[in-house]
Amino acid sequence: METMCGRFAVTTDPALLAEKIKAIDETTATASAEKDPPRPNYNVAPTTTVATVVKRHSEPDDEATRRVRLMRWGLLPPWAKTADDGAPDTSGPLLINARSDKVTTSPAFRSSAKAKRCLVPMDGWYEWKGTKGNKTPFFMYAGDGEPLFMAGLWTTWRPKGADKASKPLLSCTIITTDAAGPLADIHDRMPLTISERDWDHWLDPDAPVDEGLLRGHGDLDRIEIREVSRLVNSVRNNGPELIEPAEPEPEQATLL
Repeated sequence: METMCGRFAVTTDPALLAEKIKAIDETTATASAEKDPPRPNYNVAPTTTVATVVKRHSEPDDEATRRVRLMRWGLLPPWAKTADDGAPDTSGPLLINARSDKVTTSPAFRSSAKAKRCLVPMDGWYEWKGTKGNKTPFFMYAGDGEPLFMAGLWTTWRPKGADKASKPLLSCTIITTDAAGPLADIHDRMPLTISERDWDHWLDPDAPVDEGLLRGHGDLDRIEIREVSRLVNSVRNNGPELIEPAEPEPEQATLL
């Protein structure tokens, strides 16, 4: 499991996102059923429910259309075991990230890579630099103020013995690649960005995965970096102050 991209921020309402990118909003029914509608979240952690973008068919022969769906962040392979309470057994590693060079060969990801690719929109993600116990958090974000769309994979999971017609649990993972440019000074990995011009190509459920997109850095030129407050270190903290530029350290007075 990759340790990078373990936290991110997303503030766009899923319904507004769907309208903006001309997608069908499928989040409302899911949110009301789960009683957990997504709100602005400045400290998204693994297992959180997040909005994703997919392309799916309503009927086998119709044209696939963009949809915004809610999914659990942390991909559950279809063979994940069922716990005593009927929920998935999450005692194994959380598959929150998938290496771009392994998604077509890894047993956990290769099936999803064929036809269940998604985009995970976010304002930006956090990364830490420094030595253990003294790490400085940074926020990587789009300088134009628009969301970044990260390549992801998704899957469906049902409890053992569940009816095939029952509603599955949807879960996703974010694909990571080698960091490039100034981002490599913060961490050696970064989420794989997909440019708007490539969204439909990436999401197409009827086309094989594009190896070129897996090796690319779609929106690298849009990404900026800033140091932020260590408040982000705790998942209990959640507010716009987490993405604000860090306050400069107070200068120490010197005795003359």
